Order: sequence, then C-alpha cells, then structure tokens
Amino acid sequence: MYKFADLAGCSASLTQLQESILAALTDNHIGGTMIIANEGINGTIAGRDASIQAYLAFLKTDPVFEDRFEDIEVKFSRCDDQPFGRTRVKIKPEIVTMRVEGVSPTRAVGHYVEPEDWNELVDDPDVLVIDTRNDFEFEVGTFVSSTGTPSANPKTVAFCDFPAYIKEELGDKKDTKIAMFCTGGIRCEKATSYMLEQGFKDVNHLKGGILKYLEVVPKEESRWEGECFVFDERVAVDHDLRPGQYSLCHACRMPLIEADTQHEHFERGVSCHRCFGSHSEQEIASLRERQKQVDLAASRGERHIGNKIG
Repeated sequence: MYKFADLAGCSASLTQLQESILAALTDNHIGGTMIIANEGINGTIAGRDASIQAYLAFLKTDPVFEDRFEDIEVKFSRCDDQPFGRTRVKIKPEIVTMRVEGVSPTRAVGHYVEPEDWNELVDDPDVLVIDTRNDFEFEVGTFVSSTGTPSANPKTVAFCDFPAYIKEELGDKKDTKIAMFCTGGIRCEKATSYMLEQGFKDVNHLKGGILKYLEVVPKEESRWEGECFVFDERVAVDHDLRPGQYSLCHACRMPLIEADTQHEHFERGVSCHRCFGSHSEQEIASLRERQKQVDLAASRGERHIGNKIG
C-alpha cells in the first residue's frame, strides 16, 4: 500500500505518527514494514484478513490523518506463512527514494491506466513501454507484447538511478507516448512526475502496478511473462499471486532459480554466483554463523530472522 500525501501538515509529528502506526500494527499482529515521510506513506504488510481490514480502517478513519489515506492504493495477495519476521515503522526522507528535490506526485503526475486497458499500450508499436524497476527485477519477469517485444529495461541498480536514465536515454523522446510500470505503482508515480517536469508530453503509468494487474487481469489475457519480484521472503509471485519458483541469496538479497543453487559459488546463506568474492573473511564467518542459527531455530520449529511480531 502507498499514498502520496502531505504529512507535514498533520497536527501530529512524524514520530507521533510512527508510534501510532506501530501500535496499530502490533495490536493487530501484523508483520512487515511501513515507511513514513513528509510526502506520504508506503509499505508491505501481512496478517490475517480481519487484522488487515482493521489496520486499513485505522488508516482511513483515524482523525490524526485527517482523511489523507481515505483512498490509499492497496494491493492484495495471499500466502500460507507469514513472510515477514518483524514489524517496523521507519521514518525516511522519501517513501520511495529518487533523490531529486521538489518532485511531488501531489502536484503533477502522469495519466493513470487501468489494468484492464494496459494490454492496448503494451501491444502498440508506437508506445515506448518502460519497466521502471531495477535490472534484477526485470530478469525475473516483465511485460511482453503480443508480437514478442519486451518492455525497455533501463538497467538501473536502484530507483535513484532512473533520472539519469531519463536524461541520457530519453532526452530526444519527449514527444513520444510513454507507458511505465513498476511493482505496486509508487515508483511510477514519482517517475511520471519527474518526467512531466522535464518536458515529456504524454506520460502514462499502470495504476496499481504489476501486482494490481496480476490481481485483476485473467491469465489467458495477460501480457506478463515470468514472475514478479517482491521484497519479502516470498521472493517472487506468479500470475496467481502465489509464491513462485525463486529463492533468495541471504548474503546479497538477489533472487535465485534452482540452477543457481547448483553453482560452485553458491553456499546457502553465505554467497551466490552474483556476490561470491565480495565479502571479507569476517563477513563470511558472520554469515555462516547466522545461517547456523537459522538452521538451529528451524530444527526447533522456530523462526530466527527478525523480532517477534506483536
């Protein structure tokens, strides 16, 4: 869930909002992370149905928020086990990090495209479809047109690299119709706001992101290929929004397929072919000890990672 909103104008400080949100999460036994900043709120959480609904009611009706989150963007998916080991509320400078001063989707934002209308843009050869996510996310899955053309991959390492991609690669395309997408929609909101400020004329983005698309568009009509990376222990979800085939390297947090775990540089909890050789001996020893504690906890039927969820 996320919502760009002016929290600086709230009667409560960000610290007070942080305490209030954390209490609502823990009281409802919800795991995950919420991020708050003066520009709004963002997070991914997990809990039972009644708990999630109670928390959403809190966000939408608590007087301290003054109706700022009445129409908060929410996507739902299901899993059998709690994918988060702890409950956290963080105060940050931005709810999605772009590091460009003054960009605000509350002032200017691109045209929202409903998931049901997205295929038309993906299939249009005159539309430049851009995956605003990072390179490793693109590798896991992306949109592909009916003729087999994949979305453009900016090959970014982090979202704060995206403005440089726009300036270096799209400077001559300000009159081109552009359609962008990301996991849940939040990165696109900020990206379209930035692009409009840079003079782009026709900027569109998938409302609710990939997760909303997978939630509402039938698989037989889908232009999505692969899985969608998510930033929790599920690693990636398939078109049914169920945990997919990927596991996670707990050293570098990159997604792995089964073949990657057979690579000579793979050591569970310690390294994979991407990060092998990048850790010091001290770090390797620490990672091995951590994996040992994870395995011991699992043998006792316990969870080692993170703090207990309230």
